[in-house]
Amino acid sequence: MKVTEHINNASKALFSFEVLPPLKGQNIQTLFSNIEPLMEFNPPFIDVTYHREEYVYRDKGNGLLEKRTTRKRPGTVGICAAIKNRFDVDTVPHIICGGFSKEETENALIDLDFLGIDSVLILRGDPIKSEGKFVPDDNGHAYASELLEQVGNMNQGKYIDEELQNASATDFCMGVAGYPEKHFEAPSMKSDLKYLKKKVELGAEYVVTQMFFDNQKYFEFVDACRAEGINVPIIPGLKPITSIKQMTALPRTFYLDLPDALVDELDKCKDNAAAKEVGVEWCINQSKELIKKGAPCLHYYSMGKSDSIYAIAKAVF
Repeated sequence: MKVTEHINNASKALFSFEVLPPLKGQNIQTLFSNIEPLMEFNPPFIDVTYHREEYVYRDKGNGLLEKRTTRKRPGTVGICAAIKNRFDVDTVPHIICGGFSKEETENALIDLDFLGIDSVLILRGDPIKSEGKFVPDDNGHAYASELLEQVGNMNQGKYIDEELQNASATDFCMGVAGYPEKHFEAPSMKSDLKYLKKKVELGAEYVVTQMFFDNQKYFEFVDACRAEGINVPIIPGLKPITSIKQMTALPRTFYLDLPDALVDELDKCKDNAAAKEVGVEWCINQSKELIKKGAPCLHYYSMGKSDSIYAIAKAVF
């Protein structure tokens, strides 16, 4: 069932979360062990992220460099199939621009369609750390809007090979990302909303937000979207702080602000265990308010660990 169908059929706010595929060489049981406790709260769907591979260059001597792939994660197609087989729950793979040609993207979407997966989250993806800015692959997409167009074309039976006759149309429900505190590359919030509206016009059926810690920013973002004519469901994305380090790392990495009240509480923490308690309690309060104000679904960024998400869900759902 599609994400939008789950939302439309629900009588209350839904619970969902995303998982990270295990790194190459790791056992999938670690992933299953993190999912299993959260199945108690009946998630209608689970997002499966994809992070493009990174590279390092090693000196081979005589002026020669060897390009080596690091931190490669298995593809989402296999992970989605494994989760579906193990837990009988819908999965939403993240489809990104970076690291893929248009043909590779098409082949992955064909595999997902064969598996009966009918929702995808369309993202540009992050730049490679060593490059500093996003660089698309040869014959790849530079923008999420271009990727949306490709998936939309496949939903109409249009493939890269224009000579294909009577090609089977896919039926993907397409989600996209939204930024309550503005995408860091956008010159203004108004500009950011303009491009988000373009994505909806290209077929995006729902929005999942970047994490935020001040609910007012989500409410203002939703109001701004509605004023712009963006009327699809907007799912708030949440992440509990789990360490003292994240108080500075999250704002730097994700270009967001922490409320003064949260910072004040974290400043009192003497260790990560105390910071984790503060983070869980803050997220519980966020979650309850968001549900009270009518959020259709709460989506949690687990970062590969489920214990904090379990504690939040136990208190909220």
